[in-house]
Amino acid sequence: MKRLAAALAAMVAMALPLRAADHSPTDHVTSFTLDNGLEVVVIEDHRAPVVVHMLWYRAGSADEPVGQSGVAHFLEHLLFKGTDTLAPGEFSATVAQNGGSDNAFTSFDYTAYFQRIAADRLDLMMQMESDRMVNIRLSEDEILTERDVILEERNQRVENSARALFREQQRAVQYLNHRYGVPIIGWRHEMESLDRDDALSFYKTFYAPNNAVLVVAGDVTPDEVRELADRHYGVIPANPDLPVERVRSQEPPQTAPRRVTFADPRVAQPSVSRSYLAPERNSGAQEEAAALRILAELLGGGQTAVLAEKLQFESQTAVYAGAFYNGQSLDATTLEVLVVPTPGVSLTEAEAALDQVLADFLSEGVDPAHLERIKTQIRASEIYARDDVQGLANRYGRALTQGLTVADVQAWPDILQAVTADDVMTAARKVLNPKTSVTGWLMAEEG
Repeated sequence: MKRLAAALAAMVAMALPLRAADHSPTDHVTSFTLDNGLEVVVIEDHRAPVVVHMLWYRAGSADEPVGQSGVAHFLEHLLFKGTDTLAPGEFSATVAQNGGSDNAFTSFDYTAYFQRIAADRLDLMMQMESDRMVNIRLSEDEILTERDVILEERNQRVENSARALFREQQRAVQYLNHRYGVPIIGWRHEMESLDRDDALSFYKTFYAPNNAVLVVAGDVTPDEVRELADRHYGVIPANPDLPVERVRSQEPPQTAPRRVTFADPRVAQPSVSRSYLAPERNSGAQEEAAALRILAELLGGGQTAVLAEKLQFESQTAVYAGAFYNGQSLDATTLEVLVVPTPGVSLTEAEAALDQVLADFLSEGVDPAHLERIKTQIRASEIYARDDVQGLANRYGRALTQGLTVADVQAWPDILQAVTADDVMTAARKVLNPKTSVTGWLMAEEG
């Protein structure tokens, strides 16, 4: 069904006479900054009386103090406890009573809180969200209870999954010094010692209007949002002690390939994966990231991609082969390839087959027809993304907390369409470098 949907999307996009830029939400996006430094983005969509209210902080797990891994995610949980005016659990209960939904999430570079609700409840959402920006109240009992909750979450999401444990180890080997090598949820032994002081220190340092981005999408106007934001967020003073720059330990140059072998009796499907250090999207200079995005699609973006064609269908070496690149990252990211070998094919054979396909691709270059198909599919996905206001709010929030601007987000579709075969091959030859790679074997048992 996914392949059919992609094909239909591509067919519809090819029939449309307008360029991707003509379908961008540029004309419906307004941005401004309050006097206290809070950045505000308003995305208008008046088709339904619904609004998405998102508050993003430029503080994620990569901003944590050394030895306190998991504190950003821990604090995310704790913000659903009480404030000076709200009892524990009252925030989410109020959202639900008003017919809405709410949640939060933490990444390496940001923490975000959001509500989706009727547009006439936006005032209430801003009132409550601005309250917990400054008025959190935490008891020792709440700290202990919620610490147990995040430890159990780690048990369920990581400890109970051989693949998750493997991915955690592979990433730690890729980033020897940068905080991207530390899991967002945290290392268990450090999570066990997180306390009230750790959480409040992170809160007081980073949870401030001059370190936040407010994104409101849906049935609203910029004037309405500005008035409400001034009333609720504008009265909160900026944090004068906020670090001027997001200083992080930097990764030393990688000059040799690295390997990880992870054996676990729970593994049902062994696999070979490889990650390469790769540049991220940078403000005003997104062209290389665009080429890498298309490279990942060419190599592993579906059943017609190079890896699938060569490994799944021609040689039948693999039952699955894919490639992935997420360039939206504050610091250097990765391009990854994954091969799940056919039963009876060893990991040694699968890795050798992968190496050969990549070598052939670097030698033979890009098929022009394939490149155009990929660009058409991307163009279609950009057009249809306009129908998801929460997705648009996410797009702008992630961008502004990861070093990009509103203008960068709006320029991205055209930059992708301008990528040439030469651009792709230049990026491929730079990034697909064994010296900056980590190759991982996930297996059921040694040998």
